[in-house]
Amino acid sequence: MELGMSYIGVFLGAGMILIGAAYGISRAASAALEGTARQPEAAGSLQTMMIIPAAMIEGLGLLALVIALLAVLSLNKGVPVAGGAAPAAAEAHH
Repeated sequence: MELGMSYIGVFLGAGMILIGAAYGISRAASAALEGTARQPEAAGSLQTMMIIPAAMIEGLGLLALVIALLAVLSLNKGVPVAGGAAPAAAEAHH
């Protein structure tokens, strides 16, 4: 039960971070498009100023997925493998 709740916690945390990253990218794109609509001649500089924070936010989302993967792999080390522990226990009794 506790291990299952750990998995749920890891994936809920990673999901919230990814939702936040997507929201941040959408806000940056929205502001850049609004700025381009108001001043079309500044579209090139607005696009450049939008791409850098969007890439940083995307990196945050990727980092969240890597951390979630590492957390799940470390949780899996505590799970006994089916059939792996039984022969060792049987040999210990002899």
